Amino acid sequence: MFVIHVSSLGPDGMALFPFILVRHPNPGPTLLNHERIHLRQQAELGIFLFYLWYVVEYIIRRFQYKQHYEAYRNISFEREAFANEQNMSYLQSRRWWIFWNYMKAK
Repeated sequence: MFVIHVSSLGPDGMALFPFILVRHPNPGPTLLNHERIHLRQQAELGIFLFYLWYVVEYIIRRFQYKQHYEAYRNISFEREAFANEQNMSYLQSRRWWIFWNYMKAK
């Protein structure tokens, strides 16, 4: 994993295997853990399939929730990352394909 500061980045962080792009020069541990979870998801699916799935699920969630932020927060990958971002030992015990459990809509 390599952390790269990109001041013009829109979101606070973005995972693009094997990099974590961050907007601010000193990201906190929660943000880094959130993005590390995405790196693990990308390792499972491969980068292309991860982003294809991410975009397709975003479109589905956008129709479902109507609002961008609600759609984004309900993408399975994001639901897993947000639910576990404060657990710094999460990746040590995380099972493969666990994001599938986060597919169910609220």
